Amino acid sequence: METLESELTCPICLELFEDPLLLPCAHSLCFNCAHRILVSHCSTSKPLESISAFQCPTCRYVITLNHRGLEGLKRNVTLQNIIDRFQKASLSGPNSPTESRRLQPQRPYTATISGTIAGTIGGGGGGTSGSSARSSPATSSHSHPHANHTNHSNHTNANHSPAVVAKMDPRISCQFCEQDPPREAVKTCVTCEVSYCDRCLRATHPNKKPFTSHRLVEPVPDTHIRGLTCLEHENEKVNMYCLVDDQLICALCKLVGRHREHQVSSLTERFDKLKQTLENNLTNLVKRNSELENQMAKLIQICQQVEVNTAMHEAKLVEECDELVEIIRQRKQVIAVKIKESKVMKLRKLAQQIANCRQCLERSSALITQAEQSLKENDHARFLQTARNVAERVAMATASSQVLIPDVNLNEAFDNFALDFSREKKILEGLDYLTAPNPPSIRDELCTASHDTITVHWTSEDEFSVTSYELQYTIYTGQTNFISLYNSADSWMIVPNIKQNHYTVHGLQSGTRYIFFVKAINQAGSRNSEPARLKTNSQPFKLDPKTAHKKLRLSNDCLTMEKDESSLKKSHTPERFSGTGSYGAAGNVFIDSGCHYWEVLLGASTWYAIGVAYKSAPKNEWSGKNSSSWVFSRCNNNFMVRHDGKEMLVEASLQLRRLGVLLDYDNNSLSFHDAMNSQHIHTFEISFLLPVVATFMIWNKSVMILSGLPVPDFVDGMAPDHQEQQQQMGLCRQESPYLTGMKSCH
Repeated sequence: METLESELTCPICLELFEDPLLLPCAHSLCFNCAHRILVSHCSTSKPLESISAFQCPTCRYVITLNHRGLEGLKRNVTLQNIIDRFQKASLSGPNSPTESRRLQPQRPYTATISGTIAGTIGGGGGGTSGSSARSSPATSSHSHPHANHTNHSNHTNANHSPAVVAKMDPRISCQFCEQDPPREAVKTCVTCEVSYCDRCLRATHPNKKPFTSHRLVEPVPDTHIRGLTCLEHENEKVNMYCLVDDQLICALCKLVGRHREHQVSSLTERFDKLKQTLENNLTNLVKRNSELENQMAKLIQICQQVEVNTAMHEAKLVEECDELVEIIRQRKQVIAVKIKESKVMKLRKLAQQIANCRQCLERSSALITQAEQSLKENDHARFLQTARNVAERVAMATASSQVLIPDVNLNEAFDNFALDFSREKKILEGLDYLTAPNPPSIRDELCTASHDTITVHWTSEDEFSVTSYELQYTIYTGQTNFISLYNSADSWMIVPNIKQNHYTVHGLQSGTRYIFFVKAINQAGSRNSEPARLKTNSQPFKLDPKTAHKKLRLSNDCLTMEKDESSLKKSHTPERFSGTGSYGAAGNVFIDSGCHYWEVLLGASTWYAIGVAYKSAPKNEWSGKNSSSWVFSRCNNNFMVRHDGKEMLVEASLQLRRLGVLLDYDNNSLSFHDAMNSQHIHTFEISFLLPVVATFMIWNKSVMILSGLPVPDFVDGMAPDHQEQQQQMGLCRQESPYLTGMKSCH
């Protein structure tokens, strides 16, 4: 019976067909449902009578109407008869499903269309059968039994103010009770969209087919069940989501409205997707809030610490200023005491002088009185008798400065108490917190080097605020990221507590480049200078007399060697060159690291071989004839390089008088240069296995060596692609073929 009922249900209203129309595509449709579809196409410019076609909601077939409109379509009389017999068979009792449906309130038109359109939008536009589509709302409700009720409740609360919610009757009435007022509902059927009291639920909604698949929930308001209505189609429930316009729409919007060409999604699919997105964002937001809370707690802790540190520094400031004020007060007292002592001394002396002046004044006044009395005497004899003594005393008083002018040393200026606090005032005006000194600057042009020492010079703008300097250095490995290099503290050597603006570092490797930093330090902190790359000079060496061939004569300083045919009696040693024609000598220093440069003054010699060799290289044959030596050689007008018995011609000037040799042991290369013309001649790429020593061979004239030289700019700055050059010359490392056949020089 349930299966038969589903076959007799309209795909639009989901009710039993009423006055069904037989469409040309063989599907059926209620007359009223077809009329509503036409009405949905109406507008002010397009009346109902002008609509001549519409789409079948089941198969999307376009139904063309004649001038009679829907009346021109055939009635499906057979289907109507089947429905009538089905309804009569279902009216066997008051609890029949048909009777229950008849007693239920008429459902809105929109709610019944969702199943049909859902079949056309499943998966964003694909079609499904009508029965499957009609089951989607029920399936969605079963998938989220609690979320449905909660979401509707939240929606209701969100759309009503607290005052309105308070006035709403929380009591939900039964929709089947005939008494007034109706009894309170105990359950709400989400499928039927009806609330039942206990009596009506047992009578009209028994727990047996076809009601076993219905979903009963706690009583909820009718508006919560029926959901939202479409904004464009009155009384139509929204039951899908337009992905193009990002809004809720109804079935008519998709079927005949402006969204019919848009991609839509089911509410369930959109609900799940949006819910998942919201849950993820909510999780991230909760996590972010937790991080913000932790950050805020840290900030509050920092604020508290700031308060504590502020109070501490303010107390320290008051203490320091009070100490300064106390020092000034004490000094004020000391200077005031000195002023008072000077005052007492001056006043004592002045009082003594005043007393002396008073005595002189009194004696002078008495003498004046006596002289005036004598002048009043008219008797000549008496005057002469009395005035002679007075006249002598007056003459003596007038002539004596001690009597009339006291020795008064008036010095009221206090010149020896001059105060000048301008310097102290300037210092006090500049009182402030001590800051870390500015970074010092290494003066490359003032720095000097030897083969094992480097003297570093630097300057500082805050020399008076610097307590000490610290020098740090390490071997430069070619790393350009100085920050990473600086952070690798294990490789750095540190010289602390330097008081001058220069320092000499001893015990360095010869011919090696170093990185230097200078740190200026005071109580407030320290700052580093920019890095400076400085290099020790090449290893100096001389010719070793113990290795010189017996037909070679070395100078006293062992820097010059000359061919001497006169046989000299020299003791034979394993180190000495002894072969016929092996007129050579070696340096006295073996090199196993660093970059070293020396030059050979060739003079007028036109036959020589200059290079390096292992200690194990044979001494009874030419250098370069074995695998333990590498040389650059000249034989009259031919220049060549030789190793392991293989020779290769190279280009060089016949005016070559000064040969530069660069041995970069760490980078496995040996190169020769025309030092006067700043030209590169040739480079050997060698994987050194043992320490090497410089070797020299001549067959005419003499040569002179200059060792321990800094690498010239044209050599240090020139970075030729040696491998490419050697490939062009037919030589790629030691495996490349050398030219042979230079027999004329042998």
